[in-house]
Amino acid sequence: MIEVQELTKHYGLKRAVDGISFTANDGEILGFLGPNGAGKSTTMNMLTGYISSTGGRALIDGTDILEDPIKAKKNIGYLPEIPPLYVDMTVKEYLNFIYDLKKCKLPRVSHLNDVCSLVKIDHVYTRVIKNLSKGYRQRVGLAQALVGNPPVLILDEPTVGLDPKQIIEIRTLIKKLGKNHTVILSSHILSEVQAVCDRIVVISDGKIVANSTAHDLSDMLTGAHILSAQIEGDYETVAKAVLNIEGVEVCKQINERGGVIEYRIECEPGTDIRRELFRVLAELNCPLLELRNSELSLEEIFIRLTKGSGIKEEQ
Repeated sequence: MIEVQELTKHYGLKRAVDGISFTANDGEILGFLGPNGAGKSTTMNMLTGYISSTGGRALIDGTDILEDPIKAKKNIGYLPEIPPLYVDMTVKEYLNFIYDLKKCKLPRVSHLNDVCSLVKIDHVYTRVIKNLSKGYRQRVGLAQALVGNPPVLILDEPTVGLDPKQIIEIRTLIKKLGKNHTVILSSHILSEVQAVCDRIVVISDGKIVANSTAHDLSDMLTGAHILSAQIEGDYETVAKAVLNIEGVEVCKQINERGGVIEYRIECEPGTDIRRELFRVLAELNCPLLELRNSELSLEEIFIRLTKGSGIKEEQ
């Protein structure tokens, strides 16, 4: 649905976006991450046609945003970080204005009622926007992006200003929207991206440094499969036995509590030692109390990638 090909943007001698390429498929929620000044907002502004690119192409459902902006923009619902609201209007007046602006063909009353119900602003439909809380203004901004039921949604920090309960509701809504829309979600809340997005694109210094799932990024950055195991038994006996398992490279103690030792076990990439580990420990009569993957968090992945120690985008 969205295809970006060697997209570039110059501001004088400054190259804000440097020949990036990626796609967002139908029904996919794509997380778009980057530190301040990385080119993230510039990229999103080029995707929506708000600013023009210096080079490359941005295709929305096969239509170049610069060659045929009217056709391309009909397929886009955009929520910028600061919602584009006319605060002296009521919610009803504003959404009807957006309906006319987009030249929407759907039944006016029922469509706007459905949108308001979806983002849960139907009970403030007749209130003046400037009298609403920041959270409800954000919801009105999301509602305007949904008017016309566009197949592509580009959301820049959609949960800013919401309380924890509202954040959960909006995350649930975005996941629901992702079943029938292509969604690009930009957020500084990394746990939000990890909870909602199918795939993550990370941009740093105007270039894409990663394009994959959080799980795959963790595997590629660590270079090994890491397990955390809690085992009851003598450390030297257990460590020696585990290191003899084919594919195990490192087995070291992390901490000990009440005779139970936690181990960090690093294996060769693609190696699954769980069954053999269980068999070996059973023979030693050393109970395995807990075994889990010890992956990098998205915060750790983000820091590594944007410090220049990341991986290149897979082509």
